[in-house]
Amino acid sequence: MSNKRFTLEEANALLPQIKQELQQLQLMSNQLEEQYISYRKVKANYVAGSHDPLFELEGKLDFMQMEFSLYMNNITRKGVLLKMIHPALLDFPAIMDGEEVLLCWKEGEEQITHYHGWNDGYMGRKLHPDAQ
Repeated sequence: MSNKRFTLEEANALLPQIKQELQQLQLMSNQLEEQYISYRKVKANYVAGSHDPLFELEGKLDFMQMEFSLYMNNITRKGVLLKMIHPALLDFPAIMDGEEVLLCWKEGEEQITHYHGWNDGYMGRKLHPDAQ
C-alpha cells in the first residue's frame, strides 16, 4: 500500500484520469460477469466428450481476471483506495489538522467535496472546509 497523502487539490486534479480508468474497470467487470455466467451455463450442460469447451472458457476467464486486476492495481498504485466499482467509490488518503482522513468521492459527484475518518466510513462523511 502506498503512503501517498493527497491535498484536496491534488485529489481533484487526479480525479478525471481515475474516472476514465474506472469506466474501463466497470466495463471489464460487466464483461467478466457475463463471461462467468456463460461459463457456468456451459459447465452445467457439459457432457464429457472429445471436445472440451471448458478449457478455452477457463483460459479466457483467467485472462480477463488478470487484466481486471491490472486495472485495479493501476488505480491503487497511485495511492487511491478503490472501495466499490458499482457505483464507484474512492478514498484518497489525506491529512487534515494533523489527523489522517480520507477524501471521499462517489460516482456521480463532479468533484471531491467530502472527507471522513478512517473508521467512519461513507456514512461519516463531512463537507471539506476547502470544498467549493
